[in-house]
Amino acid sequence: MPSARAILLASVGCMLVLSLLMVASASIPFALSRGMTELYFFRNQLLYMGIGLIAAAFPYYLVSLRTLYKTETQFLLLAITGGLLVLTLFGTPINGSKRWLNLGFLNFQVAELAKLVMIVFVSDFVVRRSFEVRNGWDGFLRIFLVVGMITLLLLLQPDFGSLVVIVGTVFAIFYIAGAPYKQFLALGGLVAGLAVLAVTLVQYRLVRVMSFLDPFDDVQDTDYQLARSLIAFGRGQFTGVGYGESVQKLSHLPEAHTDFLLAITGEELGFVGVAVVLLLEALIIGSAMRISYNALKRRQMRMSYTAFGIGVVFIAQTIINAAMNMGAIPTKGLTMPFFSYGGSSMLISLVMVALLLKIYKESPEIEKSQCRYY
Repeated sequence: MPSARAILLASVGCMLVLSLLMVASASIPFALSRGMTELYFFRNQLLYMGIGLIAAAFPYYLVSLRTLYKTETQFLLLAITGGLLVLTLFGTPINGSKRWLNLGFLNFQVAELAKLVMIVFVSDFVVRRSFEVRNGWDGFLRIFLVVGMITLLLLLQPDFGSLVVIVGTVFAIFYIAGAPYKQFLALGGLVAGLAVLAVTLVQYRLVRVMSFLDPFDDVQDTDYQLARSLIAFGRGQFTGVGYGESVQKLSHLPEAHTDFLLAITGEELGFVGVAVVLLLEALIIGSAMRISYNALKRRQMRMSYTAFGIGVVFIAQTIINAAMNMGAIPTKGLTMPFFSYGGSSMLISLVMVALLLKIYKESPEIEKSQCRYY
């Protein structure tokens, strides 16, 4: 059987190529309607991939895992992330939200960095405070002071989708770390209650939920995106209408190269194309889980939880994006990892892959040294 590293690299490579092909196809009408060159978004996506690969080299070659799991490093990363999230609140709104920092060559979405930082922080925390996590409420209360801070800053942007992914990942890591079931039931009920309030008290979220219930009752207004996405899938059927032949990308489905790229894939490449995308995502997620399991067998708990957390983030974003495109859940601004157009998501996703590869590489070496710090 091929190694987890080989499957991971091959799957990510195929996803990047497929992403470039579909972004090029889906974005041409949108670019031309705004006076840009035909391949403007294709070139940007290629640039983001290059930047992501350079950024991924930093943790892989220059940062040791021991340094990464030091308490001082953890709190430094949290402080930087919190500071950047505060800075975004003073930025220029894009589509009604303040989620990005303008770096000149890239509008960076800090919530993507927050996902990675929270994975590393929580993975270290559940090992360092393992007794508190498994016995009583101290572990949950301590970690949710940190999560509460991140939650508040994300709600102020607002970025409800990233918040759901982060909270879900924290819960998943706590679950496999051995936290008691009663804590999950109590906190799950609390989180569900707060989510209902967050939806019902904010008009645009309530409109999205109501639109999701009947995606064709107001196709000219509130249901526009979802209805067009479903029409795209319906036109594609099994093998698609052909690459480049999408009708919905002709200004019918707004910014189709971003969150709704899977719908254009369904229209042009049909069920076959969508199945290939989801299969590649499944291989990436499976590789992450396999790396996590191998580290677990060597009792390298921090490394195992980190790989597991990365896998959970990929699972959550893949399911949410695919379900949103197919009308199974209300529309939400979350990208498909390695596929949708977007610099921040691409950069952080590639850094996550680099961290997985580093764990895969160093795990056997650490086992030989009989070090249990990791």
